[in-house]
Amino acid sequence: MNPLPAPPFQAVETDKTSTGKRLADGALAIVAFTVFMAWWLGPSIGQWAFDYPRAWQIPAARHISQWMKWLVNEASFGLFSFTDFTRFIADLIDIPYTLALSLLATGFLSGQGSAAVQIVPPISFLGVILLVGLLGYYAGGRRLATLVVVCFGFLAAFGQWSSAMVTLASILVAVPIGVAFGLLLGLAGYRWPWVDRAITPLLDLMQTIPIFAYLVPILFLFGFGPTAAIVGTVIYAMPPMARITILGLRAVPSEIRDLGHMVGCSRHQMTWKVMVPSAADPIMVGVNQVIMLSLNMVIIASMIGAGGLGFEVLAALRRLDIGAGFEAGFAIVALAVALDRLSQAIARKAGVPPVLAEGRTSLVQRHPYLSAALAVIVVSLIASFLTPSLATLPDSLTLSTGTFWNEVVKWININFFDVLEVIRTTLLLHLLVPVKRFLAELPWLGVVALLAIAGFRLGGFRLAALAGALSFLIAATGQWEKAMVTVYLCGIAVIIASLIGIPIGILASERERVWRWLQVVIDTLQTLPSFVYLMPAVMLFRVGDFTALIAIVAYAVAPAIRYTALGLQRVDPKVIEAGRAMGCTPFQILTKIKLKLALPELMLGLNQTIMFALSMLVITALVGTRDLGQEVYIALTKADTGRGIVAGLAVAFIAIIADRLISAGAARLRERMA
Repeated sequence: MNPLPAPPFQAVETDKTSTGKRLADGALAIVAFTVFMAWWLGPSIGQWAFDYPRAWQIPAARHISQWMKWLVNEASFGLFSFTDFTRFIADLIDIPYTLALSLLATGFLSGQGSAAVQIVPPISFLGVILLVGLLGYYAGGRRLATLVVVCFGFLAAFGQWSSAMVTLASILVAVPIGVAFGLLLGLAGYRWPWVDRAITPLLDLMQTIPIFAYLVPILFLFGFGPTAAIVGTVIYAMPPMARITILGLRAVPSEIRDLGHMVGCSRHQMTWKVMVPSAADPIMVGVNQVIMLSLNMVIIASMIGAGGLGFEVLAALRRLDIGAGFEAGFAIVALAVALDRLSQAIARKAGVPPVLAEGRTSLVQRHPYLSAALAVIVVSLIASFLTPSLATLPDSLTLSTGTFWNEVVKWININFFDVLEVIRTTLLLHLLVPVKRFLAELPWLGVVALLAIAGFRLGGFRLAALAGALSFLIAATGQWEKAMVTVYLCGIAVIIASLIGIPIGILASERERVWRWLQVVIDTLQTLPSFVYLMPAVMLFRVGDFTALIAIVAYAVAPAIRYTALGLQRVDPKVIEAGRAMGCTPFQILTKIKLKLALPELMLGLNQTIMFALSMLVITALVGTRDLGQEVYIALTKADTGRGIVAGLAVAFIAIIADRLISAGAARLRERMA
């Protein structure tokens, strides 16, 4: 039977679409050729096309700095200034933080500073370990209880207990605030579409602007100390909670919403009795993400007074003490693993209705775990008060691997210095420097046009306008040269990370045991603080672009591996069997079937690799790179709000352009394969 012809209007639409694509392809080829010729001929065709004229630049940094000064010095609400309001917020945050810190780390003190006297000691390390073990047993049984006890025992055994408890105190305050505000923002975005449209670009900027960029305004508004660090942590960790809440509420089946209306639920009841409980699983995923991102912030938060494990890593980096840095970094990993597993188990537990045993009438019988936890707290406080040495594990009983790690790096330097120097020099002369010069000499006007046309080709006029406008703003604010250095380092790092990660992901996707162990390694790499990657790189290769490249590749390779393996594992086995039945070789099945079908996931992996590389680039400013990350870091050291925010926005614009173009490309691939 012959297929029915397409309706006339559908044919016209198809013709228009194909014509638009052909025009876009032609324009893209013409602009690419023009850009190449302009690069070949050099600035003789017009210096303004290569270097954005200073007279045309938008003085955004100056305006932002002036606005910040007005906000700090003059803005007011009647009798109260804006800074009075922000300091009041800081005081409110300080109340639960002081309580958590007193229970876990310092004890309850009388007085301030060096004159403070401890009245009540903190909960002993054994008490905290019993508490988390009890929580683990309640949420996930013996296996989870054993895991969290081992993780917290690691903190005590390696002498990281006091610092870890300071970090845990800030996490216990920052996470509930981030979850609450993210949940409310997500509810508002779900209920009112205009709020969703308004907060989407705001959430994009919150996730892509380097945290260094808004540390200065946070310090101005909230002062130096742990509360300012908690505010910065909330800003950084809240966006995933809001996004996941919106997606979770939209995924609630319409039947459940209809049932709520049928039984006469009010708007408040529909929200808190029907919608939020129905979306509990994705909301708990958002809680998990807030916890993980808060732990990722601990080192940067230590720069503005948070202390804790982050300060230990930062101090080790300044001393180039790789052993101490690794121990503090692995302590953060142990804390992250424990909190991650606990939050996931509690999320699963929340979806199971409680079972009330008959005959349990007393409070202790109805709430045995809560009663046991309170008993542990009381007993451990009394024990610490009677025997202060129980508060932390004595130094004589702690372990250390710091000397081992330092000796390993020393041995590598002694035995392989010449080999490492040859690799470093070769890559610098034949790869890094040529690519850097090529990108630096490209005309900004041509690159902006190329990005706009690529956006039109992949996503239409809206994506074209977004890519063109954001890239133009990078040039118009005077950040083009440093942005090209950022793109060069990020681009090479992403290519190398993909060349390493994709083959490993392919290998692991077909070997279940390898994949299980590899997941542990990837999880460790993703929870290990980014600063930790700098120490071995600096000690082996000194400072410079090559050192930054090594650190970025090590940090960004994890998503390339993960998304490759997951994409290949999700390929329908029936399609693979069909390929084998047709006589395809294993190599043909991999290249002609698996990789093609997993291409959208591979594109998403590329997207995440770029995001990881850009986030690491700001950290590599500490080892001498001359990119936007260094601009942000210099602004932080000089307390220049405008300079830091403009450079941070430029990083965010690069991330958003890459994200939108790759996402549009992945969506187009899905359409072709559907």
